[in-house]
Amino acid sequence: MDPGQGALALKVAPAARVRALALEAGFDLVGFARPEPIPAGTLMDWLAAGLAADMDWMAARAADRLDPRRLLSDARTVVALACNYWTDSPEVEGSPVARYARGRDYHATLRDRLRAFRRMLRADWPGLRTYGSVDHGPFLEKVWAVRAGLGVVARNGCLVTPRFGSWVVLAVLLLELEVDAYADGLEADRCGSCRLCVDACPTDALDGSGRVDARACLSYQTIENEGPVPLEHREAMAPHVFGCDVCQEVCPLNAAPLAAHGTRFLPRPVAGLDARALAAMTPESYAALVPGTALARAGLDGLRRNAAYALGAARDVGSRPVLERLARDPSAVVSEAARWALARLPPP
Repeated sequence: MDPGQGALALKVAPAARVRALALEAGFDLVGFARPEPIPAGTLMDWLAAGLAADMDWMAARAADRLDPRRLLSDARTVVALACNYWTDSPEVEGSPVARYARGRDYHATLRDRLRAFRRMLRADWPGLRTYGSVDHGPFLEKVWAVRAGLGVVARNGCLVTPRFGSWVVLAVLLLELEVDAYADGLEADRCGSCRLCVDACPTDALDGSGRVDARACLSYQTIENEGPVPLEHREAMAPHVFGCDVCQEVCPLNAAPLAAHGTRFLPRPVAGLDARALAAMTPESYAALVPGTALARAGLDGLRRNAAYALGAARDVGSRPVLERLARDPSAVVSEAARWALARLPPP
């Protein structure tokens, strides 16, 4: 929590003014919700449970996740914020890195914009106290984005917005300030009978109701799982080395993406590497290319492990030399992945 300068006298602020400041800070979408706890038996309660499915860490501080006033006792408003991250960069099309991770780490970008937003808010309301979150702490950003009217959760579990589709990253800011306009409620379902994402998912991680089996999802396996990827998911890893965009790429609601403004989401050189180059990455090349990007989450061994699986799943004969080197690597997860990949290549 950011304590600000002191207690703020209760006021009602123009939502239009708060929205304008958020847009000036660099956010693309802004919505407002009352910080009311998510009651049992409602759609939002189900949604919160669905987002936490099979993610043990999400169970921690469950009460805080459902009641924003446990995080900021005098909270009056949840400001839901989104940034479009889609970029049209032909030189990295086909990259084994998910689109959101090709540029600067979005956590840093959104934190920078939150800081700017807070400064501008305090210029208008000195002493304003806030609590911000960007994919950390006990806050379900997606739930509050829906409550604030930014979009709906599609069958693939992604938030889909009318303007940017699902190519958005999210932040929230709790304010001890009431605004004069809040979202009217949930938007209508936009998926209808479409099941393209469910049918296209490489590991059948989607159940068709917006829930994601996190431990089957390749985004989880390539980023959060530090051990060996389960055998039943390895064949689906070509060409995925960090994250997976399949369910977004096939979504008709993403058919007309808009380019992100500014340079923060433009691809960095690491996004131009293919799976062979990522598998061959050394500590020196890692240090030169990865820091400051979301790929740092996987680490050097995680990226090389993932690349080895992807090469084996693709039956990439030309990758044999790098896989043979990795099969002797001191990292157990890297060497095991390389041996698995080598076993899938035709005999030399």
